[in-house]
Amino acid sequence: MAGTAKAAVWIMIATMLSKLLGFFREVVLASFYGTGAYADVFLLTLNIPGLIIAIVGSAIATIYVPIYFETKEKEGTEGALKFTNNMINIIALLAIVVAILGLLFTEEFVKVFAVGFTGEKFRIAVSFTKIMIIGVIFLALSKILGTYLNVNDSFTVPSLIGIPYNIFIISAIAISTKTNVIIMAIGALLGMASQMLFQLPFAIKKGYKYQPYLNVKEDNIKSMIILMLPMIIGVAIGQINTAVDKALATTLGDGPLSALNYANKLNDFVMALFVTSIVTVIYPKLARMINADKKEDFVNTIVKSSNCILLLVLPITVGAIVLAEPIVRILFQRGAFDAESTNMTYNALRLYSLGLAAMGVRDVITRVFYSLSDTKTPMINASIALVMNIIMNLILIKPLGYKGLAISTSIASIVTVMLLFRSLKKRTGYFGGDKIVKTGLKSLVSSVIMGVCTVFVYKGMYGILGVGMINELLALVCSVVVSVVVYFILIMMLKVDEMSLVFDIFGKAKSKFLKR
Repeated sequence: MAGTAKAAVWIMIATMLSKLLGFFREVVLASFYGTGAYADVFLLTLNIPGLIIAIVGSAIATIYVPIYFETKEKEGTEGALKFTNNMINIIALLAIVVAILGLLFTEEFVKVFAVGFTGEKFRIAVSFTKIMIIGVIFLALSKILGTYLNVNDSFTVPSLIGIPYNIFIISAIAISTKTNVIIMAIGALLGMASQMLFQLPFAIKKGYKYQPYLNVKEDNIKSMIILMLPMIIGVAIGQINTAVDKALATTLGDGPLSALNYANKLNDFVMALFVTSIVTVIYPKLARMINADKKEDFVNTIVKSSNCILLLVLPITVGAIVLAEPIVRILFQRGAFDAESTNMTYNALRLYSLGLAAMGVRDVITRVFYSLSDTKTPMINASIALVMNIIMNLILIKPLGYKGLAISTSIASIVTVMLLFRSLKKRTGYFGGDKIVKTGLKSLVSSVIMGVCTVFVYKGMYGILGVGMINELLALVCSVVVSVVVYFILIMMLKVDEMSLVFDIFGKAKSKFLKR
């Protein structure tokens, strides 16, 4: 797993840079627009192109991996390149059709995604969507180029695409305050285009050459379509979960939608930094192992990857729950983002964090099924979770408001990973599930003890240092440092094997930064 650790480190560094800039984008938006109507409109419409590509583009890009390796083995590098160009041309045509439909039926799109928007808020949302819907073309091509780089062992560049994207949006937000809010939509579109253009020269360096080749009747395309359809449904279900939450949040007035978004962004940072970094590296490896019939290595990769995620994410989950209020206040509370905005956001963060570890393991197990060319099982399990999430949303939104939406999402994630575990055992037999559960319990116990220590340290330091942003930041940093030390001591005492991999990852990360 040394190669995995090295690749994961580079992705973590690249992702950290992109996500930190993404956080700054959210801070800028919160500072200028708070949790008001313009913030709600921008955040919702910004997600519409991404939602469409997440449903179709992500499915295509994921299935592309095992078929690419299969085609390369049968037809060589030229055959794999031909297959890649065929995919790019097919996806480009589909994206253009989607963009045209989006322009023709913009109001209908917005009504689906924002059932609570009316009047001026609805009008602005329609204007934003008409501009940003073109972005589906750039996002679709960016997705395939990024996956092409991954299968050719280039993981860092696709992780950096958030940098130009966020620079464009941050600039647009700042300019919009002096000109017109529509500038935010234009900046978002330019940001989407930058993601594709940023990766293109690196793909060319890895051997990509464009060919105007399109043939939907090829055998590998037919295989891809067969595998892709249930995956599209499965991915769509996951995105529908998010869309339903946001649509219901729009019925709660100004504020809840933005608060849920800001809280979700904090969790997304953890997911992208630790979970996506590991999953991105192991997925091509799993596909190769299946082709080579290496069952023992396959199981070992599942166990080590899942345990590594649990060891990293569970303490962060507990930390986010006990330190949610100061974290949100330090990151966001300024300008239009007032104390009430902080209150809504940190409550949402605590409740979303409950399902964070489950989301991480879910992503690993889902990729395991995809590497086995099984896209139906994740779809079925996701469908069950979707129904549960919607039912819980409708039940909890009335008594708990936006908090009910966050709780429902976390519970649905936990249920999904339990269903996937059961299905994987039926599909492959033994896959190391007992080892994953054992490590998870050790990490949970250590995290809870760590959480108690964190609360005492933070309150003690805050009492000594007093009020003020700098003092609160110092108290927070001190409590985090102590909690990290306490957690690692407890984990070492419990003799968790995967800690060696975690230390390997952070050791490599440290050396990379020192070299700089």
